Amino acid sequence: MSQPANAIPKKPVSMKKAILRLLLYFVVLDVCVITLYPYFSMLCTALKSREEIFSAAGTILPVTALWSNFIDIWSRAPMARYMLNSVLIAGGSTLIAMLCGIPAAYALARMKFKGQTAFLGFVIVSQMFAPVVLLIGIYQVMQVLHLTDSILGLVFINAAFNQAFTIWLLRGTFMGISAEMEQAATIDGCNRIQAMMKVLLPVAAPGIVTTLIFIFINAWNEYTVALCLIQTDTLKPLTVGINTFNGYNIIEWQYLFAASIFAIIPVVILFMCIEKNLVSGLASGGVKG
Repeated sequence: MSQPANAIPKKPVSMKKAILRLLLYFVVLDVCVITLYPYFSMLCTALKSREEIFSAAGTILPVTALWSNFIDIWSRAPMARYMLNSVLIAGGSTLIAMLCGIPAAYALARMKFKGQTAFLGFVIVSQMFAPVVLLIGIYQVMQVLHLTDSILGLVFINAAFNQAFTIWLLRGTFMGISAEMEQAATIDGCNRIQAMMKVLLPVAAPGIVTTLIFIFINAWNEYTVALCLIQTDTLKPLTVGINTFNGYNIIEWQYLFAASIFAIIPVVILFMCIEKNLVSGLASGGVKG
C-alpha cells in the first residue's frame, strides 16, 4: 500500500535516544518503587495478626488479611477524637496563617517601604528554624499564656511556624500578577481593598489554594510540639494519639500501622483534589523581584 505524496516520513529513533528513554523509564520506575514501598509494607503489616508479625518465618504479604484491624483501633483508642483534634488544629492554624499572610504578602508585593528587604530576608531565614530547636522557648511562652495542654495553643504555634512560608509563596504569586488590573479596578471606583478582594485574589486562586493545602498538611503532620505540650489524652492530635498502640512493654504494630493509614488518607485526598492547581500554584509562587 503506497503512502500519500504529502506524507511526512517518520524519522527513525536513534539508538542513543532509545537508550536514554529506557534509562529514564527505569529511573522513574525505581523512584516510584522506593517511594511507594514503605506504604505498601505499612498496609501489609496493618493486615497481619500480632503472631504473624513476630513470626520468624513471616513474609511481606499477610497469610490471612485481617481487615478487622482497621475496625478494632476505633474501640482500642479514641480515634474519632484524635482525628477531630487534628482537623481543628490544622484548620484553625491554616485560617490564621492565611488571614495574616495574605495582607503581609500583598504589602510586600505592591508597596515600597523602608526595611522591606530586611523584613523579606527575615521571613526567608525564619523558615530555616525547626520547631524542635525552639521547643524550650515555645513551652515557656505557652506556659505564661496558660496555653499548654490546649488545642488553641497548638493552633497558634502551627500558624506561627507556617506564616513565613505563607508570606513567601503568596508574595511570589502576587508579584506574578500585573498591577494594571488593580489600577483599572480603582479607576472604576474600587478602593485598594476592594481591588484586592475582587480582582487580585480570584486571579491568584491557584497559588492561594496551593499555599492553603501545604499549611494544612504541615499542621496535620506536626508531631514534636504537640507531643511536648499536650498531656490530656482527649486533646491529642492524631499524630500523637496513635502512640497509644506503642506501649511500654509491647508495640502493637498492626494497630499502629492501621491508625497511621487513617492519618495518611486525608492528605492523599487533599492532593487529589488540588492536583490540577498544584503545579500552576507552585510555579506562580516562585520568588520574583
